Amino acid sequence: MKNKILKTAITNAVLTAGHVFLIASFFFHVEQIFGSDKPDTVLAPMMMLLLFVSSAGLTGWLVFGRPVMWYLDGHKSEAVRLLGQTLGWLFTITFLVFLAFYFSTR
Repeated sequence: MKNKILKTAITNAVLTAGHVFLIASFFFHVEQIFGSDKPDTVLAPMMMLLLFVSSAGLTGWLVFGRPVMWYLDGHKSEAVRLLGQTLGWLFTITFLVFLAFYFSTR
């Protein structure tokens, strides 16, 4: 069970980081995709809020989905361990991204 928890935690953390990468790439290239000469409409803020809500939902599902299911099924210690390991791997990935950013700007 411990290997399953570790594998699931790493998978969820990597998928979450990949999702964040895709969203960040979209924001980085949004002007090239849509152009800067588009008229101001309610659609741009609506698109951004919908992207935010769907992104939060997907990230919440990846990080909290299985731990909540396991917790409700009575596997409380495994659920807490999975959540902790997933967050730990996310913090590790975040730290590595910060290091990459730091060394790329020197």
